[in-house]
Amino acid sequence: MRRLAKAVASVFYVGHARFAPGTLGSGAGLIIYYVVKDNVILYGFAIAFLFALGILFAGEAEKIYGKKDARAIVIDEACGMLLALFLVPYHVMAVVTGFILFRLLDIFKLPPARKLETMKGSFGVMADDIVSAVYTNAILQILIRMLHIFGKLG
Repeated sequence: MRRLAKAVASVFYVGHARFAPGTLGSGAGLIIYYVVKDNVILYGFAIAFLFALGILFAGEAEKIYGKKDARAIVIDEACGMLLALFLVPYHVMAVVTGFILFRLLDIFKLPPARKLETMKGSFGVMADDIVSAVYTNAILQILIRMLHIFGKLG
């Protein structure tokens, strides 16, 4: 069970990278995004599945790593990245902007993300990234609509 919890929570050890594991975890989310982006049902399932896996394994992984929301736990970033781009019309600039915005919001943790992060166990690990993803998605939806209105996005 320990090996499974580490593998899942670290997104198959992506989170064990020495440099920027959260960013790489978000990158893993982008890989999943490119596989599911054209099928809204599969996309929604992927988000729900990653969230469920995060809830099942992130708390156990915290115990294994001996630290609250250890750097190696990146399933929250992968799930958050998927949610950040959910139902955002595909455009390379939207994906790049979404990635950067999600990482910034995940790092700076606007309210209530910082408070949710302090909760114990898996929910605390996952919740702050979900809030950052919802903020990212809302900002992207607004930006894309504004760009369409002004004819800047084709």
